[in-house]
Amino acid sequence: MKFFIVLVAALALAAPAWGKTFTRCSLAREMYALGVPKSELPQWTCIAEHESSYRTDVIGPTNSNGSNDYGIFQINNYYWCQPSNGRFSYNECHLSCDALLTDNISNSVTCARKIKSQQGWTAWSTWKYCSGSLPSINDCF
Repeated sequence: MKFFIVLVAALALAAPAWGKTFTRCSLAREMYALGVPKSELPQWTCIAEHESSYRTDVIGPTNSNGSNDYGIFQINNYYWCQPSNGRFSYNECHLSCDALLTDNISNSVTCARKIKSQQGWTAWSTWKYCSGSLPSINDCF
């Protein structure tokens, strides 16, 4: 019996994170805790809604250039993260694309903020849904 308990505990520790589905408010609170200004949270939550339906474990379909987009903000592996298949990447965020697929969104937030600082909100094709008037995020706090 002890062996079984030890085996179950070991498997639980070794199990990969399968990702998480946030709500608009849970994402806003998590991003705020990670240092994102409240004034940007309506835009970030809108992008996450339209890019991944708030899911952290999404790998988008292959793009026309052969790249893929990863995680809650659908970050592209040609420019921003290193895919596990060894394909060339500029890897501007200096991380594995798999690091964008876990329920810990700190890597995704850091990389997405870097993208925004370099390219602005229009780096996301879904920005067209988020550039107008958005609901207040205040009800989440």
